[in-house]
Amino acid sequence: ISCPCPSLKSLSNKVGNVLCHRTTQIRYKRLDTKLEEKVLEVKNKLSSRRNKFQTINSIIMKFPLFKEGLKNIKAVFQQFDEDSNGTIDKEELKKCLEEMQLHLSEKDVEDLFHSCDIDENQEIQFIEFIVLLCLIYLLKEASSTNETEKIGSPSIQATFDTIIEAFLFLDKDGDGKLKKKDVIKALNEASPKEKSPRHVTMKRFKEMDWSRKGKVSFREFLFTFVDWVGVETDDKE
Repeated sequence: ISCPCPSLKSLSNKVGNVLCHRTTQIRYKRLDTKLEEKVLEVKNKLSSRRNKFQTINSIIMKFPLFKEGLKNIKAVFQQFDEDSNGTIDKEELKKCLEEMQLHLSEKDVEDLFHSCDIDENQEIQFIEFIVLLCLIYLLKEASSTNETEKIGSPSIQATFDTIIEAFLFLDKDGDGKLKKKDVIKALNEASPKEKSPRHVTMKRFKEMDWSRKGKVSFREFLFTFVDWVGVETDDKE
């Protein structure tokens, strides 16, 4: 993985500061526990076939496709940004979920909103909206057979499916969290005889491990992955 976007360091610092608050920690733990369970459900559903990713390079090669797929979410974001201020507030989000027929509890909506509102400004920016929708997709996809509860176009759903599978490739222990040894192993699998320098693999892991606990949740991975893909850079342009 080449050098990530400059915004990643500031984004990581913001999340690290947010995680210091006890209320936020409880909210994150509650949400991340649910997400871990859903990741494992998806892993079990896919256990009968081979993961489409076998090396970290195979993931990197798909970055342009990931970028295009995630940019398709822009139309959804603009549709529900009713005042066209470049953000979605909580009321706009509720209307968005209602319009998309995504039925979530009030507590889940609160947890999702605050876990993606990295700036804590009570508004969701486009990158945060991508992460939020993917989290909702994971929560709903693993347990729902309701055809009305579908997020966006088939291409958006396919992009989310592929991102989840990328996470599963990195999750070598299959417990719904990424650990340092998982990431180091994945980065070195492409060229076993030419292992990545330790400082490189450690840097990649630290970019994801915002809570500095040595374990990366799907939510943390998702924010970092979207930044690696470079959607935000194009959006600013």
